[in-house]
Amino acid sequence: MTDTPFEIFVSIAPGLEDALRCEIRDAGFPDPVVQAGGVSFQGGWPDVWRANLVLRGAARVLARIGSFRAMHLAQLDKRARKFPWGDILPKGVPLKVEVTCRQSKIYHDKAARQRVETALREEFDATFAEDAPIALKIRIEDDLCTISVDTSGESLHKRGHKEAVGKAPMRENLAALFLRECGYTGDEPVVDPMCGSGTFVIEAAEIAAGLLPGRTRSFAFEQLNTFDATAFAVMKQTVTRQPGQAFYGSDRDGGAVKMARANAGRAGVGDWVTIAHHAVSDLPRPDGPAGLVIVNPPYGARIGERKLLYAVYGALGKTLMERFAGWRVGLITSDAALAHATGLPFKPAQAPVSHGGLRIQLFQTDPLA
Repeated sequence: MTDTPFEIFVSIAPGLEDALRCEIRDAGFPDPVVQAGGVSFQGGWPDVWRANLVLRGAARVLARIGSFRAMHLAQLDKRARKFPWGDILPKGVPLKVEVTCRQSKIYHDKAARQRVETALREEFDATFAEDAPIALKIRIEDDLCTISVDTSGESLHKRGHKEAVGKAPMRENLAALFLRECGYTGDEPVVDPMCGSGTFVIEAAEIAAGLLPGRTRSFAFEQLNTFDATAFAVMKQTVTRQPGQAFYGSDRDGGAVKMARANAGRAGVGDWVTIAHHAVSDLPRPDGPAGLVIVNPPYGARIGERKLLYAVYGALGKTLMERFAGWRVGLITSDAALAHATGLPFKPAQAPVSHGGLRIQLFQTDPLA
């Protein structure tokens, strides 16, 4: 299977599959298909590397390296022993095996995992660890055993240059897809008046500059036998550009401002991103053309008291209506009542997205009058 196309599955939080499919299509990957919790397409190992490197919305990239029928544990054991693990997996690198069983005669996840691990240990001399650099994800559904390798390692929202985060951070990959859903393509200014650790403005500046999201981190696929370091080094060589617009974040928390500035510097966009310390009611409209205001305010479900947040959302809406005519607004919250407390003329909200145990929604406006 090292030479023939195989299924590549890119995972994302439920509710954002369509947005991820659009990004995958726009990145030039062939015929992406939405599945529950992600998007799949056919490709080879260079496509796996590029997907990890360039897809801002991806959470993980799984390579489906093979499948077989297994009606009982003895059959699973026998076929796992015959599987060509050595084509993909390196000798001497610890593995982690995860098994899920659904609607199959093999229904015991733990027993199935033990059989696969025994086969790997005895036939491939594998060792195992919970923090292993390579994870095998095995799904047994309708008696079909599908074997995938997690080619990402750490979740792809960890770009590799952001050390400091706030109390309830928006993951970078979700932020990127919410920017995309708001129509942001990198050619307009972006303002976040409650920027926390700076995720939205940093992502927006990176998109405008053409910086690859995976440029400073490592990936699990670099451990696999199929990896070509020279070819990947060529793939990482891209032309960046100087953004011609402003990226403005602000927060009333001085600690958040400090951490956002540091994060922007580590990301290489510090020269283009301004992070200021003030309340939302003091938010200035940047000079120049209108653009996008995108904000992820506190929800009340995690931070602070919900009743107190009505005043915060109200002040946000008042400020934007008074000073940001011509700008579009994107607001992410788990509480529709808080969103409407802004008084902003939101269009119907998009479908909920699962995030950290909450169901959040994107509320958008047309350009404000």
